[in-house]
Amino acid sequence: MASSDEKPGFTPLAGHAGSDPPGQQATLGSKLLDAGAQLLQSLKPVRQMNLHVCTFALYAHDLSRQIEAHLFVKRVNQDFLQCAVYDSDKPSARLIGVEYIVSDEVFETLPKEEQKLWHSHAYEIKAGLWTEPGVPEALQDPSHKSFTKTYGKFWCTWQVDRGDRVPLGAPALMMSPQVSDMSDVTCVDAGLVEDGRGIMGTRLGMRRKEGWRWRNRSGLILTRIIGSNMAKDSQLML
Repeated sequence: MASSDEKPGFTPLAGHAGSDPPGQQATLGSKLLDAGAQLLQSLKPVRQMNLHVCTFALYAHDLSRQIEAHLFVKRVNQDFLQCAVYDSDKPSARLIGVEYIVSDEVFETLPKEEQKLWHSHAYEIKAGLWTEPGVPEALQDPSHKSFTKTYGKFWCTWQVDRGDRVPLGAPALMMSPQVSDMSDVTCVDAGLVEDGRGIMGTRLGMRRKEGWRWRNRSGLILTRIIGSNMAKDSQLML
């Protein structure tokens, strides 16, 4: 199968959401070896990651399954970036996948069949779902403007949301929240956004102050209120 659209059969490694990987705690000897290696080695590829983005992603084969994703980004050049994707920004975060990001110019050169594997970042950024933790809002705007015209290809290799304690099955293709017709909502679950564990709370709170309203309708709909009327053409389906 091209994507992990089927749950692997029964295995003791399938636990519940938040389950730790199997194995014993690292010994003191292992910790000392790791610390020594960190001091002696350059770790150059890792140290090139200079941007942290927090956003949401949906499984392409099951839009009801949605996750919070933390991208640690390295810019290869102006038109190509590569990201390690984690399930949180904590020291214990699990590496759940990889995303490649290209400019719209590069995207337009891809074959039509290949383009189907990529998703636009425009709507999640305009909706306020794409944020750079710790960076002041005013400083994020120029970065957001450049990312609005990009496309991502995100493969999830470890489906921790279904309780997998180790990566199981084939990688799953992911997509970002997109504008959708009201009859076919492609949106982020309200509970996920409102979850106090997430980083998004501050940014979404600012959106509310700016006049944005959240409501449930098969998930979450972000709508800008202009005066007393709802501007239908400004609706963004998350």
